Order: sequence, then C-alpha cells, then structure tokens
Amino acid sequence: MMASTEKKKSLKVRRAGLPTREQVMEFITSSGQPAGKREIAKAFGLNGQEKIALKALLKDMADEGLIDIGPARAFHKMGGLPKVTVLRIVDVDGSTLIGTPERWEAEGQPAPRLRVMERGKRGALTIGDRILARTEEAGRGFVAHPMKKLAKASEELLGVVEEADGGKLWLRPVDKRIRKDTPISDAGSAKPGDLVLAEPVGRPPRISARITDILGDPFAPRSFSLIAIHKYGIPHVFPDPAEDEAVTASVLPLHEDKREDLRHLPIVAIDPADARDHDDAVWAAPDDDPANAGGYRAIVAIADVSYYVRPGSALDKEARKRGNSVYFPDLVVPMLPHQLSSDMCSLRAGEDRAAMACHLVVDAKGKVTSWRFSRAVIRVAAVLAYEDAQAAIDGTQDNELLEPALKPLWECWKLLRKAREKRDPLALDLPERRVVLDEDGKIVSVAVRERLDAHMLIEDYMIAANVAAAKALEAKKAPVMYRVHEPPSRDKLVALKDYLGTFDIEFALGQVIKPSTFNRLIERVGDLEERPQIMEQILRSQTQAYYSPENMGHFGLALGSYAHFTSPIRRYADLLVHRALVGAYDMELPAPKGGVIPDRTALSGEDFENMGRIGEMISQYERRAMEAERETIDRYVAAFLAAHVGDLVEARITGVQSFGFFATVEGLGGDGLVPVSTLGDERFFYDEAGRALEGVESGDRYTVGQRLQLRLAEADPINGVLRFELPDALPQRPGFKKDRTRPGVRRGRPANIRHIGSKRGKHRR
Repeated sequence: MMASTEKKKSLKVRRAGLPTREQVMEFITSSGQPAGKREIAKAFGLNGQEKIALKALLKDMADEGLIDIGPARAFHKMGGLPKVTVLRIVDVDGSTLIGTPERWEAEGQPAPRLRVMERGKRGALTIGDRILARTEEAGRGFVAHPMKKLAKASEELLGVVEEADGGKLWLRPVDKRIRKDTPISDAGSAKPGDLVLAEPVGRPPRISARITDILGDPFAPRSFSLIAIHKYGIPHVFPDPAEDEAVTASVLPLHEDKREDLRHLPIVAIDPADARDHDDAVWAAPDDDPANAGGYRAIVAIADVSYYVRPGSALDKEARKRGNSVYFPDLVVPMLPHQLSSDMCSLRAGEDRAAMACHLVVDAKGKVTSWRFSRAVIRVAAVLAYEDAQAAIDGTQDNELLEPALKPLWECWKLLRKAREKRDPLALDLPERRVVLDEDGKIVSVAVRERLDAHMLIEDYMIAANVAAAKALEAKKAPVMYRVHEPPSRDKLVALKDYLGTFDIEFALGQVIKPSTFNRLIERVGDLEERPQIMEQILRSQTQAYYSPENMGHFGLALGSYAHFTSPIRRYADLLVHRALVGAYDMELPAPKGGVIPDRTALSGEDFENMGRIGEMISQYERRAMEAERETIDRYVAAFLAAHVGDLVEARITGVQSFGFFATVEGLGGDGLVPVSTLGDERFFYDEAGRALEGVESGDRYTVGQRLQLRLAEADPINGVLRFELPDALPQRPGFKKDRTRPGVRRGRPANIRHIGSKRGKHRR
C-alpha cells in the first residue's frame, strides 16, 4: 500500500514536469554551459516539490553510474568529459599546450588529451599548471578553453612525516614558505622520518594529507635534489620513445666528407673540474693575412646537437618540455638522454665529434671583423680544468699544449678583452657558492668558486660566438631566438637610489642609464666594507633576462644583438639557433636511411611561426631551474651547518624587517632570521627608509650590510632554513607587554618608523 502511494506521488510529480532520465542525460551532454541542479531545474521549469524530486532523481542516476559530478557542482555523463573540468597541463605539442583531466574514472578508457586554447597573454600557462576549463569537441579530439588558473596550494604536498605526542602523524612541509604542518589522515606504509608526497584531502580550514608516494630518507644522498625535482615538477625520467630515439641517433654517421675537417687543429675544451659534459671547445692562431696584421683567427666549436635532435622528433618534444638541464650539487637532470648529453654530443678528447664551428676574425683592436659558420668534424686535443689551464699559463704546471694551443688562445683573448673594456658591460664580481661532496654524497665543504682569467677567457669567446650567431641570422633575415636583457625599470632604480642614500651615496635618476653607470658607481664605493652588499643590490635592480624572437638588446653585456649559441646540450634556445643557422646557410646534411627519425635538421616552419610562444615557455623553465638549484644549495648549506648549531659564526645582515633581520654566514651563504624577539628586553624602532632596527634605550642599530657575530640557533636541512640569535641577548624585562591592537607598531609615529616590542621567548617554527 505504501509503495503504491509513493508510486502515485512520483507519477504526479512527473506529470507536473519532472524530466525523464533520458531527457536529463540529453540536456547534460548537449548543454554548452556547466549543467548543475539549478540549471537543469531552470531548463525544465521546475519548482517546489519538483526540485526535491529532481535532486532524488540525480542521486539515483549517480548511484546507477549514469552521471557524475565535477567542478562547480556540474553533472556530466559518467565516463565522458565534463563541459567544465579541472585539467593539468602535461605536455606541449609544437606551440600548443596539452592538458588531461585531473580526475578521470572511465574504466578501460585512457584519459583524453585536450589542446588548450590560450587567450590573452600567451605564456601564462606552463607544464604542471592546473586550470578550470570549458571543454568541447573539435574534429576527432577535444579542445579546452581556460576559465581560471588554479592555485598550486591544492596540488601535491611534499614533506617529511613527523610523530607528535600521542602518536598522531603530521606532514612537515619542505617549502619554507609554508608555515604550518598538515595532519595526516592516511599514512599508508609511511613511517616517521620518511620524505613523502601527499595529496590534500578536505576543504580549508580542515585540510589533511593522504600520502601517495614514499620517496625515502630526506637525509640520504641526492634527497635534497629529489625534493627540488618533485617540488618544481621538473621532468626527470625520459619516456621510452625518447630513449630509443637517442640510441638510434647516437650511431648516425658523421658524414665526414660533407663536413669541414678541423681535426688537424689543437682545439681544447676548458671547463670546470666537475663538469658533467663538454659541449664547447676553442682554438686561436695569429692571422697570416697581411690585411689583418696583429690580428687573430679563432674557432668556437660547439657540439652539433641539431644533427642528432631533429624538429618534431620524440627527443625534440622532450627537450622542449624541459627547456634546459638542471644542475644540482649531486646530480644533473639533463635536457637530453645520456647517450647524447654525456656521450655523442660531449666533446671528448681524442674522439671524432660532429660540431657546429663559428669561425671568427679578430683585428688588433679586439674587434670581430667577420665570421662564418660551418658544420665540421673535430677531434679535441685535451679537456682541461680551468685551474689546470691557468696553471699552465702562469708557469706553475707543465702542459704540452701550452705553446700550440693555450698561448695563442690567451693572446687572442687579450684582444677580445680590450674590446670588452671599451664596451664597458656590467661588471658585478659576486661570489658563486660550490658544494663539495664526497663519494657517498656527504658534504665535505661549501666554498666560493675562485674566479680566474681562464673563466673570463672562455666567457669572452662564448660571447663573441653568440653575437656572431645573432648577426649572421640577421644578415639572412632568418628567425633569431634572442637572449634579451632589458634596462632596469624606474621603480627598481628609485629603490636603488633610496638604498644608496643610506650610505650617503648619490645616484641621479635623470641620467641615461647604461651598464657603465653602475660600473662607475662601484668604483666610487671603492673598498668600503659595504661593497659586496651594494653590488648585490645593484644586481637586484636589474631585470631578468629572457628569450624572445624580438630583439630588445642585452643591457648587461652592452650589446645590440645577442643570442645563445654555445650550449645546445643543455639549453633549448641554443638548439633553435643552430637549426636556424642550418636553414639560413644551407648546411643540411643527407637524411638518415630507414626513416626512423625525421629527415630535416633545420628549423621547422611551425617553430618559426611559434618562436614567441617557445621563448616564453623556455624562459619559464629557466626560472624554474634557477629556483630549484638555489633552494637545493640552501638545503646543503643548512645540512653542513647543522653540526655547528650553538656555535658563533661570522655573519652579515642582508635584510631588515619589522619582525627582525636576515643574515648570511660569511663565505658560505644561506640566509637566516634573527627574530626581534631575541634582540633583548627593549623596544626597537623599524626605520623603513634606513632599512634598520634601532634600540630605543641602548641605541643599538642593526642595518643592511653590517657584519657581526651571531649564534646559530637552528639549521633545518629539510627546508633550508637557518635561525640566528645574538650571542649575548638580554633577558626579558618583567611585565613588558606588546600593543595587541596592532602588534609591533606604536601609534603617532611617522610612517617609516615602526616601534617594535621585543621580548625573549621560545621561537616557534
């Protein structure tokens, strides 16, 4: 009886307008907009009890596996692609980004790959990004129209499992910008101390973590690099097609008869002692042309990567996805597989190698008067470390190549150096940290790399070849992937002026800003104790270099045309320049037999049309690599200092804020905070313009650039964080309380002077 009554009610509602399952399904699959419960009710004119019945119907259809609910509470056909869904950018095809649904539950069906149709400024999206997108069928596939870029906070979490009192597990983040630990709701087989990947579960503020992958011991060799690889989503495993293609490409014939034979020349490669690959080598000799008396001929030979990695190939697609190699202290994530990056495209001593040769003619004043490019075969006479090449020149080490190779290289370089000095590019001599590891991957030392003439010699030869490549392509009106460095913005110059004012150094904003402007400024600073931090501030005032087919010049090098030509093993931009030269100067070689890899090595028409898009992408990948490398160095520094917690260290203040000041360990690097709460039992003013904290009673002043001794209070290798405190911090004054209405600020003071309360107490992470 009861069932009969319910059935009658159901029929009555349906007669009043409730759609059938078929009608609901047709509406969901044909709607051009997200189809949620509200949209379905509106489409069928439902109200009151009918909406309640619709809710029950939709639940039944979901339970039966007919429909599912996606983003914005919109329904879609189960196993199909929602009209609006969350996509993750996973690949790039030519210039088009490819996305796949983040959630895909159609059993037995592979997740679709959608072409992402960007609007507005291109390059806003890159591999690894998540977007909310509207999808539609187009031909035989699907396209996606981005509606919103989603925050990375909802992506995977990377951290270390920790156990609190009572046995509860927490995920401690490796990203120092994330201040809070996350409770773990599902640890799987993870144990305290494990480095793990996890996915967020729930909604703010009740987010928990479900562990999806155990990466191992965070303190094991290579773990610091592994943290950066996962945090930044750096592709580090080559797919099988790329690996197979690398094997095939590595045995391609050199075509010695079609290349310029330079094997008789004593060409040498000069690299860091710990270099993983060798993709450039140099040679020079006095010019025997009477018209160039006192001048030199030089060759910069670069591995002919374009011969092995061809446009549109699996190797090419993977190289573009990476953009560049990423160098960590303990490992390299290469742009190309091992068979190429450290074998056939590495210029090994005594072995024949395919090269792209840049031939330069340098006059007695150091000006490069002409250049030409050729595909060549070379045999490197020796691979020398910078230190060994320098020792040979200085006469402290014997080397059989001193007379035939090294001395001519140095004499030609002296001419190039003259031209460089006349050009007067930006000269910031800032130290570079080098992490030294033992065979087990343990830290031996963290030191500053020594700067030798040998370093500057190779740098100047590479710059000359890069300029020649750009100008050679311009002469043919061919596409160029320029390396662009624009002048500093006015905002950054104003900030620099304010900073220099704290040292009573004048800096006029009305002048024409050139690299020489900053060089003269550094000369005025002289040997002041603050010289290193002033150079760092000048560096911060510069814009970030990027890749573009539009030539905006290179401000830092004081050059009008500049491209990257010299490192195609590790930079995709250089590979594009090589391909453009092949096409512009008709240097194509016979195609390989069998058609296993593409025939052409020159720049493709598709790449020519999409140079702007490609430049934006590889610029983003370069910034990603720089951040990952820098963070990894910071973790190694923190690990090295962890054994010295409690010791006094020589430090220098690098930044001041209202909550404390940042300092770095002299000679090592690694920034750490000195919280204002540890500065003793007195109040401190924050002088925003002077970038200083000053004690009200003592007059103690902490300013940017100041050197002082600090006690290392904490060194956390997991996130690379250091914390310092004063060696003789005073105890807390009894009865002192902060202004809770606006912590750290006294009312009525000028805007640039903050009154900060400080009291001793346990610092909490």
